[in-house]
Amino acid sequence: MNNTRTKLQYDICKTDNKAVPVIIVAAGNSTRMNGINKQFMPIIGVPVIARTLLTFEACNSISKIIIVTARESVLDMQLVCDKYMIGKVTDIVEGGTNRHESVMKGIARLAESEKKVLIHDGARPFVSIDTIDEVVCALKDYDAALCVSKINDTVKMIDDNGFVKDTVDRSMLYAAQTPQGVDVTKYKHACETIENIDLFTDDASIMETAGYSVKAIVGSGKNIKITTPDDISIAEAIVKGEEEQ
Repeated sequence: MNNTRTKLQYDICKTDNKAVPVIIVAAGNSTRMNGINKQFMPIIGVPVIARTLLTFEACNSISKIIIVTARESVLDMQLVCDKYMIGKVTDIVEGGTNRHESVMKGIARLAESEKKVLIHDGARPFVSIDTIDEVVCALKDYDAALCVSKINDTVKMIDDNGFVKDTVDRSMLYAAQTPQGVDVTKYKHACETIENIDLFTDDASIMETAGYSVKAIVGSGKNIKITTPDDISIAEAIVKGEEEQ
């Protein structure tokens, strides 16, 4: 995948960025975490959501943070923000019954003047500031942008009976991550025109299906999503590795 910006262009864009808001989606039910809310699980003493928020707090491309969380987690989320001094948080709102509803509740808190927005999974605590900056830069030129990571494993297509049907060419395969950024007006239009909107699992897919341009930014394989208890062990290894550098 070819990112068309040169380093010089990126540096100019980075310094000329107009900061945008970010919606942190943290309203999942953590069914694969044995009922434990993954947002508040500690990674070497620091909750998952705190690590996520601290990165966006430190990023100059981010103007404010809107957190969407479960009703029962609103107070705990506020306590995390207070403890870790997350000053950019303007709203902590109750999420919906699915991801799309949660995103729309976050968008409802945007000011009319805020034309672009990032959307990020609260359970991705290792996104880098550079990646956030690049996605914001891409939003200057495209209707939407998202962070992706290269798929390095061999990919097999399996039939209904469990047999290998084909080996997929992985040279153009990338896994979608967050942050994802959208033009707010076009995103709302896309949501109004697409059927079965609740079945979409990410916002870039909504924009893509509606025919808008979606720019992919290659990020880091460290930008994992905490989904199962095993992911906590991986996350701890990432933190320890960064501390040793």
